[in-house]
Amino acid sequence: MAKRLIVIGAGPMGLAAAYYAAKRGLEVEVIEADDRPGGMAAHFDFEGLSIERFYHFCCLSDADTLALMGELGIADKMKWVATSMGYFVDGQLYKWGEPFSLLFFPKLDLISKIRYGLQMFTATKRSDWRKLDGIAATQWFKDWAGARAYDVLWRRLMELKFHDYADRVSAAWMWQRIKRLGNSRASLFEERLGYIDGGSAALIEALVTAITAMGGKIHLSSPARRILIAEGRVRGVETREGRQIMADEVISTIPTPYVPALLEGAENDLLAPYRRIENIGCVCVVLKLKRSVSSHFWVNISDKRVAVPGLVEFSNLRPLPHAIVYVPFYMPPSHPKFGRADEDFIADSLLAIRLVNPDIGADDLIGAHVGRLRHAQPVCETGFAALIPPAQTSIKGLQIADTCFYYPEDRGVSESIKFAKGMVERAALRAQA
Repeated sequence: MAKRLIVIGAGPMGLAAAYYAAKRGLEVEVIEADDRPGGMAAHFDFEGLSIERFYHFCCLSDADTLALMGELGIADKMKWVATSMGYFVDGQLYKWGEPFSLLFFPKLDLISKIRYGLQMFTATKRSDWRKLDGIAATQWFKDWAGARAYDVLWRRLMELKFHDYADRVSAAWMWQRIKRLGNSRASLFEERLGYIDGGSAALIEALVTAITAMGGKIHLSSPARRILIAEGRVRGVETREGRQIMADEVISTIPTPYVPALLEGAENDLLAPYRRIENIGCVCVVLKLKRSVSSHFWVNISDKRVAVPGLVEFSNLRPLPHAIVYVPFYMPPSHPKFGRADEDFIADSLLAIRLVNPDIGADDLIGAHVGRLRHAQPVCETGFAALIPPAQTSIKGLQIADTCFYYPEDRGVSESIKFAKGMVERAALRAQA
């Protein structure tokens, strides 16, 4: 008889784990606290438009996403688009991301431009990140591009995204973000990003269909309450309703801050690493507008009047009936502003948009949606590589990971798929023993 595996969490990592496990012949059950699969990639109904709650895009290097889509028979749904980036600095929107934009940027002197350009270029060519793991991103920027470039281009972004953690974020994490986007180019002058036709839901639905077709089960609105452990090995999972699902293997893919509660009573040596990892929350406003804000997919914002590090005009990537703009507010979930009313965040979002494009008026707003995540972004601080525990825990059959486990890679669907496949391979080897 096939061994049984439970996956906690039905985000991209959890669903990929369930899919690969079912393919390997394991009996699979997925338990998910939300009322829908997808995690951060899940869609919502935005007044008749199905769209992601939190924006997603693909890069040319996302090999694992492309391979999985091929297996699922939806490879033709990946679409590649020439995109651009803007920088809004001190009341002015500038084109960004290619040599001429930097050359004619008036906010930096020539030496700063040369140093900044050299840093960005060498970052895309670098492969060894271990030295950067011990350096703060803020210091890395200053050492390469100088204090002036950091103050103009990076300081506001880092402070608005990481707040009190801004000077602790690892240069390795920041470098990997720069490299991934820098290498997603058709040429020196053209950035190329991808979207899935139908949105992330097309991939999520294909995974759910494949998992259930292979006999797997997915339980929604069914949060895990406790991981069952006896005699040094995992025995299953108990849900909030008190139902116990027994299994030989358990893979948890939920954010690590939730893990200690599932392992109540476990030794501190097991729990301490998960308690050590910090996370930033996110309140993400999605706006539907009658007109476009700019021609750019991504606009970084460095302006003291604006409380967001940037905005993403998703409709400049994926063709949609209206302009769709994501405005993310990052902050620790303990921050006083995290609990503000949706209307306050919407008002601040419109302020940011109208500063970037004063032609946008109140009557251009068609609709607004506010999504919140308490644990949206792991804080990958200096020395983070040493803080990540092995995915395979000291409990036989129990693996635990979330998006920070593939550091220095940032949160991404492709990286989640790759990591999930590795965890399943370990589980499958034990099942064969």
